[in-house]
Amino acid sequence: MERNQLISVILVTYNADRYLQKCLDSIYAQQYPYIEIIVVDGASTDNTLEILRQNSARFAFWKSEKDSGIYDAMNKALDHVKGGWVYFIGADDVLLPAFSALAEELKDPHSIYYGSVIKSGKKYLGELSPYRQAKTGINHQAIIYPAGFFRGRRYDTRYAISADHVLNMECNKMQDYRFTFRDYDIAIFNDKGVSSLQKDLVFEKEKSRLILQCFGLPVYLRFQFKKIKERLSGH
Repeated sequence: MERNQLISVILVTYNADRYLQKCLDSIYAQQYPYIEIIVVDGASTDNTLEILRQNSARFAFWKSEKDSGIYDAMNKALDHVKGGWVYFIGADDVLLPAFSALAEELKDPHSIYYGSVIKSGKKYLGELSPYRQAKTGINHQAIIYPAGFFRGRRYDTRYAISADHVLNMECNKMQDYRFTFRDYDIAIFNDKGVSSLQKDLVFEKEKSRLILQCFGLPVYLRFQFKKIKERLSGH
């Protein structure tokens, strides 16, 4: 196996004992053979640590310590990546068999590959136009990143919920990386988590500026027009 075939699956956990084993089993069930699992736990107080100990022989790396949030934990995990590709999954999410199909298509180290997820029983989101990517963002569990993308790059922990959206937005002004869509449903995304139920207030304050910087004037003006329309209609 060459390094560029290995996918580092990063799992960050905190008090996730209700879901964790199901998530891990979905990773173990993948047909694609070149997967390493990296787990960073935020000092869980439920049965999560016991589950991690029981599964530890199948992990490339794991540790449990206090952190300052999900993106701090992800940044810590990135320091232990050995693979040529990086994928992030939540403890309450489930990998689908199509993950392995997408894994077989990872060829271009300058492509950030993404598919779709299943959310509330339906396909979400499909291929995104620049405008939809600016407004909604690509679901984090739909993306497999080339590991080189994270050299010298980490999640900005000022954004408690939307740091992945911000980093993906910034890709659009980079010359060396591009998004490549493949039509696979690679995970079941649990939409009851914090990212679905709360807004990132720092991000909401800066969203317009980020759209202008990352996507340019036409997308920015369309976004502002839609915002004004929604305000006038009372939505």
